[in-house]
Amino acid sequence: MKLKGTPRQGLTGTTLGFFFGFAAVSLYGPTAVHFKEALNLSPALLGLLVAIPSLSGSLLRIPFGAWVDTTGGKKPFFILMLLSVIGLGGVTLLLNTSYPDGMDGTYGLILFFGFLSGCGIATFSVGIGQTSYWFPQKKQGMALGTYAGLGNLAPGLFSLILPVYLEHYGFISAYFAWFLFLLIGTVIFGIIGYNAYYFQYRKAGYSTNEAKEKSKEKGQEIFPSGGVKDSLMNSAKVKNTWALVVLYFTTFGGFIALTAWFPTYWSEFQAFSPVKAGAFTAIFSLLASAIRVPGGSFADKLGGEKVAMLSISLVLIAAIILFFTHTIILGITAAVLLAIGMGVNNAAVFKLVPIFVPKSVGGAAGWVGGLGAFGGFAIPPIMGAIADLYGKVGYAKGFIVFAILAVIDLAIVYALLQKRKR
Repeated sequence: MKLKGTPRQGLTGTTLGFFFGFAAVSLYGPTAVHFKEALNLSPALLGLLVAIPSLSGSLLRIPFGAWVDTTGGKKPFFILMLLSVIGLGGVTLLLNTSYPDGMDGTYGLILFFGFLSGCGIATFSVGIGQTSYWFPQKKQGMALGTYAGLGNLAPGLFSLILPVYLEHYGFISAYFAWFLFLLIGTVIFGIIGYNAYYFQYRKAGYSTNEAKEKSKEKGQEIFPSGGVKDSLMNSAKVKNTWALVVLYFTTFGGFIALTAWFPTYWSEFQAFSPVKAGAFTAIFSLLASAIRVPGGSFADKLGGEKVAMLSISLVLIAAIILFFTHTIILGITAAVLLAIGMGVNNAAVFKLVPIFVPKSVGGAAGWVGGLGAFGGFAIPPIMGAIADLYGKVGYAKGFIVFAILAVIDLAIVYALLQKRKR
């Protein structure tokens, strides 16, 4: 049989797909005020509307990530992107036909479309599993760092582009443009996305053992064991899976949370203009994403645990500075440190997934990516409650959340390091 794709092509497909998948999610926050005015929403209902894509984008990572272990990544990845197209297309159609005077009673429908839109970032765990099966152990950090780092550049780039587009063309036009962008990305992934060799052999009718042997000849080293349920259950039984979930909750969930929180921090606490606040948020987002690429290579060379220890230490230091400082220079410096620490740790965590859970990579990637990303949904309300409690200074005091999480993470990484030594 003729095999399709190479590891490089497999990586290119998943990276582009994940990048395009951010299209829908990136729109909701900057355009939320228009929904608030049209629907007369309370802050709580508006907060739910903005957060709902992150809910589906995190929780759906669990079953879809595990699905990779049965069919390879292309099918679940494509289905998630298609669902996101339906969600964003639904909102776009609703806005074009009903905004602003016909929006009464549409809140539930908008939530539903928002939930579907979040499927675009649920592709993350699918791409992690698919990429892991394409590459040997010694290149896992580089491959996964490249996939996640370049894919995660999307929200930062959109933070820069979207305000300019909104100012010139309006927010309904933005929804249509981003819908086309997502649709084109889905088609591109459908054309260039490839499963690892093992899954191609299995689809062609080879037995499990035959597929493994032939794939090994091509350089594949990691193979699944069982179906979706088996992958989830087997990985859930491994304590290390939950240790990695906590690490990822802090730094990737934290990354998503701060992408939404920093505009408020810069404008309310540091009195930046909306454009300036958006620019500094974009710097944080782009740096935290781009640094994952070299972060993965560092993890290959130094070991995932050591890199995680160093990067989480940076998160702790940065969170403490942001908690205490009132000066702009120190605030910006700490935000840069926070971006570096979070980005590098995100790369290190997925270097550790195939090492600590080698028999159920897809399932583990689902748990880690899904529950870890849930931090993006859970952390902002806690920081908001602290801001409500303390007033203006509360926007800085909210960073105590990351200091506490970082201390817990350091203890976990130390335990993992000791376990590897034993």
